[in-house]
Amino acid sequence: MPTKPSKELVVVANPHPDRVYDVEMRCPEFTTLCPMTGQPDFATITILYQPAEYIVELKSLKLYLWSFRDEGHFHEDVTNIILNDFVRAAQPRYARVTGEFNVRGGISTKVTVEYRRSEEPSVAG
Repeated sequence: MPTKPSKELVVVANPHPDRVYDVEMRCPEFTTLCPMTGQPDFATITILYQPAEYIVELKSLKLYLWSFRDEGHFHEDVTNIILNDFVRAAQPRYARVTGEFNVRGGISTKVTVEYRRSEEPSVAG
């Protein structure tokens, strides 16, 4: 059965939840459609995160990023959507998504968005 795009990001237990470490994933073949012209926009999407309780399974990330191929999104929008969905699924300590979009009309675009988990106040007692 052929693989199909999916909006589901699968997470698994982090084998080292007490250690703070960085994971960086790059997808140099990301595509989405320009919402104005319908033409493809090509980008490298880089996700840097510090896992907490979960890590993201890479095949699900590949299928998730592939799901944008036939959708129309502005660069700023799709980069924020990816961060929001990633944070919702993985619940990381920290995450940054960078979209480096190829030149179109003489302009290249780089969009960077970040999330940082706010530490919950300790309760004395």
